[in-house]
Amino acid sequence: MTDYGNLPTQPLPLGTNWQPAASRETPQLKGMQPGGRRSSGGALARAGGHVALAGVVSRLTGFTRTILLAALLGTAAVGDAYTGANNLPNMVYELLLGSVFASAVVPLLTRARRHGRKHSREFTQRVMVAAVLGLGAVTVVTVLCAPLIVRVFVGDSDQRQLTTLFAYLLLPEIFFYGVTVLLTAVLNVRDSFAAAAWAPVVNNVIVLLTCGIFVLLPGPVTLTPTSMTSAQVLTIGIGTTLGIVGQAVWVVFALRRNGFQWKWRVRPFPYTWRPVRAGMPVLGWILTYAAISQVGVAVTMRVAFSHNGVSIYTYADLLFQVPYGILAASLLTVLMPRISRSAAAGDQAAVIADLGRGARYLTVALVPMTMAMGLLGPVLAAVVFTGRVDAHAAGLIGTAIASSAFGLAPFALVMLQMRVFYANNNTRTPTIINVAMVATKVAVVAFSVNVFPDHVVVVMLSVSSSLSYVVGAIMGYALLRRRYGLLGFSDVAVTFTRVIWATATAGWACLAIMAITRHLVPDPGVEHLVTLAAGTLIGVTAFLLAAKAIGIPEVRNARALLAA
Repeated sequence: MTDYGNLPTQPLPLGTNWQPAASRETPQLKGMQPGGRRSSGGALARAGGHVALAGVVSRLTGFTRTILLAALLGTAAVGDAYTGANNLPNMVYELLLGSVFASAVVPLLTRARRHGRKHSREFTQRVMVAAVLGLGAVTVVTVLCAPLIVRVFVGDSDQRQLTTLFAYLLLPEIFFYGVTVLLTAVLNVRDSFAAAAWAPVVNNVIVLLTCGIFVLLPGPVTLTPTSMTSAQVLTIGIGTTLGIVGQAVWVVFALRRNGFQWKWRVRPFPYTWRPVRAGMPVLGWILTYAAISQVGVAVTMRVAFSHNGVSIYTYADLLFQVPYGILAASLLTVLMPRISRSAAAGDQAAVIADLGRGARYLTVALVPMTMAMGLLGPVLAAVVFTGRVDAHAAGLIGTAIASSAFGLAPFALVMLQMRVFYANNNTRTPTIINVAMVATKVAVVAFSVNVFPDHVVVVMLSVSSSLSYVVGAIMGYALLRRRYGLLGFSDVAVTFTRVIWATATAGWACLAIMAITRHLVPDPGVEHLVTLAAGTLIGVTAFLLAAKAIGIPEVRNARALLAA
């Protein structure tokens, strides 16, 4: 489920355009930064390639996991109970601690490294102790409050009882989510990216094994909240939590292999309090940001439960996230420590350089994917979910994917913009942006509930998220422009224009092959499969050929990055 809490953090003089269009790409890829300093371009390329590979495997295994869970639990009351309960740890974690870790820890640890290795190591130890204590306390309190939390979202008594049972089993994930995020931040600050990127694969494999065990259990063929056996509830609940535990354990061993030895420093005052005190100037706005985010999530969850659309919305959102996870997350993961280091050194030109570079590559990667999801999203959902959920639910998932595809590139751009703000310890501006995003989301959902029928409301939950990303991206650009002056986005505009032409060419080719396939293949199941395969192949080929003819250097450079 998408939430805003995962969005991570000397302006240039007005009128300053630090880098001309003619030199926007080649010097950086050859290892030079503005001012003639050597950069770690090769290391960045290798790290990005490794993280991208891990992201592909993670998304593929997660995709398989999603299909199996949909087939086992469906999209009705049982599926909604499990999916809703599985979203609760994410909501509570983000509300109370997640944004602090995801947004503030990397810049905080990066600045500590500038004071020497010994200071950095001890400061990191203190941060970890403070985090573990905080996570433990929040997890215990949340598990005890499980019935109260579930009551906020679920109205039906039978479904509420099942959701509460799942919540007791799944809410302990909060602690292990926090450990994973914290240790991943430590690894990233130490320029280690690939090991932590493989952690979600461990989670997915454990849940896949859990699904296999679930299939072997005796129980009713048709699951309902009252017919599901205790063994089935315990197996799927405990197995899901063990997946998050396995993910955390993997990152712990990755950090040990990296050479970091954690020592338990239990003196809370003054030493353990020291990193908390160091982060206090930014914590207030970050916690406000998280609280505002969860207003949007809570409204979405409440409406989804009341319209029997929790599973449909969640599965559509998971598929929406796949291209982002494969094509964008690896770039953002590698850029975050670079941006933080540049900001800590006061090198705003380097910060803006990475902002522009990231925006161009995100444009090249995600604008074509927007077209692909808009055209092939319903076909993809039909291939993946037909026969595993009812045809109506599969159709709604596909419609939600296609209708919300326009938010993919703005979503990634917002993620990039937030990293720039947080790298400069600016937590107030992201909170202001988030207010506008959540207000947009809630307004669209409220309008939909009062105007549209139930099945359209479920689709509009996804559309509302994408509209909020568009608002966030526009506001983020305007506020960055106000703070830093010219951002060099004329280069991004040139890239965007070229990508639009190449994407339009690929789109027409994809539409043509879809029409031919629909005419030649009479069987709907075979038609969907052939259309998806042929549309993807022809679309990718047409885009690459058009990109070469038009001249989009980022496509060529992206291939070089992946080959590095």
